[in-house]
Parts: sequence; structure tokens; C-alpha cells
Amino acid sequence: MFRQNKSIRLLVLLPALFLLGTSGAFAQSFLRDAEIEQFLEDYSRPLFEAAGLPAESVGIHLIGDPSLNAFVANGLNMYVFTGLITAAEVPNEIEGVIAHETGHMAGGHLQRSDEAIRAASRPMMLSLVLGTAAIIAGAPDAGIGIIGLGQQVGQANFLSYSRGQESRADQAAITYLDDVGSSSQGLVDFFRKLRNQQIITFNQANPYYQTHPLANSRMTALEARVQESENLDNVDTEEEIMRLKMIQAKIHGFLQNSQTTLRQYPLADTSAPARYARAVAYYRGSNLNAGLREIDSLIAEQPENPFFYELKGQMLFEHGRIAESVEPHRRSSELAPQYALLKVNHARALVALEREAQMNEAIDILKLALNMEPDNIFGWTELARAYSAIGRDDLAAFATAEAYFNAGVPHEAHRFATRASKLLNEQTPEWRQANDIIRATAEDAAKFQRRNPDPGARRG
Repeated sequence: MFRQNKSIRLLVLLPALFLLGTSGAFAQSFLRDAEIEQFLEDYSRPLFEAAGLPAESVGIHLIGDPSLNAFVANGLNMYVFTGLITAAEVPNEIEGVIAHETGHMAGGHLQRSDEAIRAASRPMMLSLVLGTAAIIAGAPDAGIGIIGLGQQVGQANFLSYSRGQESRADQAAITYLDDVGSSSQGLVDFFRKLRNQQIITFNQANPYYQTHPLANSRMTALEARVQESENLDNVDTEEEIMRLKMIQAKIHGFLQNSQTTLRQYPLADTSAPARYARAVAYYRGSNLNAGLREIDSLIAEQPENPFFYELKGQMLFEHGRIAESVEPHRRSSELAPQYALLKVNHARALVALEREAQMNEAIDILKLALNMEPDNIFGWTELARAYSAIGRDDLAAFATAEAYFNAGVPHEAHRFATRASKLLNEQTPEWRQANDIIRATAEDAAKFQRRNPDPGARRG
């Protein structure tokens, strides 16, 4: 299911391949989709292994944004923007970007960036002290000049360090791509796209003050080595390119205005990607019957594709045809039991039926899904609903605590875990997990309570 998960705010970013600024935070949204996540994983895991990273510990996250961007942050976590995927002409371009970001992780650049920031801040602080002294001494113009000079030196030092990281990540990317037998041409081709954007947007910018080297200079440094690679002619197959086109069609269908998508994929285009995009656009535009015709035509051609059944189930569910949505969701999960997301979708439809027999089935499915993906917030929320529906308030409180804990809301996690601990039988796995949450969130819950005292308690 193509689902917007939760808002995120990223405060510390490693200078990324296509991130064109160094300061400021921005809010984006995570997206969850098993089909797209599998695509990214298939190209990422071999590169992580080639780089000597613990592949199973690296998180790959999808962000819904049209920018040509990817970055690593917060340890072993890679963030890929949908705009990067939709702008690529072949999968090798995305693979090249992933290889570059892998170079940042393997090179420890995130940690070293913190050191560079501290080093850059020293001339800034010194200039602030000296400049302030000059102003107090009666030379305000000189003082302001000293402060400004220190700021420029500090910024230049950091940006120079960042540019060095980018170049090292480029070279590492070629090494990893060679190791897995892939061409590096895709990385160079994607730099050309970035260069064209920079020519339009930053044609007057001083390269020295750019966070990253301008794409043209980076391409020049890379092209000679790329041309020498024995994997240069290892191009993507037609099947691999078609897989990318299907994913791009899905992204366009969900993130664009429906009418924009229908213009981009007119009825005269009977290709599978076009029908996929139109199926999404029609159902999002409240034309469910037209959407069902498109997705059914795809299912008839590829009856073993779990993602087509997943989309059909989502379409029916979100248009209120809940009972009809159960079977396609069940089929998607049967065809691809390795995806926790598909199990959660199936369970959600069963919970929405509000029948006891289906509720118990949903609980079993959700427990299996959460064993596979313990941090799935939506899964925990649905499990809480199911437990509440069958009168298990103790387990509902526990599942709610897990949902809040994984959502990063510790004071609420603490509140519900405390409630669960009082209701659950002692020494059960759920009781122990609830008490683990209580201990893990106690300090944050106390801080929240101090900032937000209970008015009723004060009156008492």
C-alpha cells in the first residue's frame, strides 16, 4: 500500500548528492510501499555488502518529494526522494546515486561532518570575541568587518571539507559498482541532470561556496575512470527498465494531481505502466469503476503480481467496499508473504469488518507482521483496535504504548504502558515489554509532566 507514514524533521544532514544547502531544517513525509521498497533494496543491498556495511542494519527510507535528492543521516539510514526515482531514465542511474550515498556511510562522513562543523565554528567564535572587543573600543566598522571575516572563513572551511567528502564518495561509488558488476555510467548520467538544473538555478553562484562541487566538475573527474571500467557496457535489461517504469507510474499516480496523471498517461497508451498510473489516478479521482477496469486488466496479464492485488484491495477499501477488499488483500499477502506491509493491509480490512471471527484472524496476522517489522506504527495501531474490539483492554493498552513508542511520543508511550502493566498478568511477554517501555520513557515522561502539569492535580 502506498501510504504516507509520518512527518519527519531532519536537523542534521550529511551533505548529499543533490542537496543544495547546508543550513536549515525541513519537514517531509515518509512513504511506505512494499513494491518500491523492494526495488530500492534490490539495488542497495549488494552495494552495502561491497562497502563492508552491515546490510541488514541499514535503513532505506522513501520520502515523497519531487526533488532530485538522496542523503544519509542519523547513522546507517539512507533517504531517497521520489523525485530521484521519477527522473531516472534507467535503474542504473538510481543505483549510481545509492552507491554514492553508500560511500558516505562507509567513509564515516556523517561523524566527520560533526568534527568539521566544530572546527569551522572556532574561527567564527574567535572573530565574534575580537569583533565585539573592537566595537566596545570604539571601532564599530572594524568590529563588524572582523566578525564578517570570521564567518566567511568558518563557512569556507566547512564547505571545502564537504566538497572533499563528495568527491571521495564519488570515487567510492565507482569501486562498489565495479565490485557488483554494474556500470558507473548511470551516476555520470544523473550528474548531467543535476548540472542542467544548476545551470538554470545557480549560474551566478561561486562554486567555492557551494556545499557540493558543481556537477560538471564532478563529471569531469569521474568520466575517465568510468570509461576504463570493464562494466561500462553492463546496461539495464528491458525487464529492469520496465520495472522502473511501473514504479514511476505508481508514484505519479499517487503524488500528482489525478488529471495531470491522466494527461501524462492518455488512454491511447495501453502499456502496463500507463494502465497502472491510470488505475491509481481514477480511484483517487473518485472514478472507482474505471480504476478497477485498469487494475483488473493488469491482473489478467500478471495473475501472480502481488502488488496489483494490493492496489485493488486499497482501492476497494478506501471507497467503502470493505468486504470486497479482503480477498485481494489476502491474495497479495499469499503471493508475497515476506512483506509485513501486505499482511498489515489484509488485517486492516478484516478489522474494519467489525466481526469477532475476523477480528481474531486479524490479530494473528498482525502479530506475525509485527514480529517481522516491530516498528510498524500502523500495525500496532490496528492491533490495538482489534484487541479493543474483543474486550482485551490490557492488550489494547500495550499495543497503543508500542505504537506511541515507535512514533517517538515517549510521554504517551509511558502513559499507556503504565496502564497496560497494571492490567496485564505479570511475567507475560507483553507485561515485560510494557515495563521495558516504562523504563525507557520514564525520564521523557517526567520532563513532559514538569512542562505540562495536570491542572486537576494542582487544584487537589
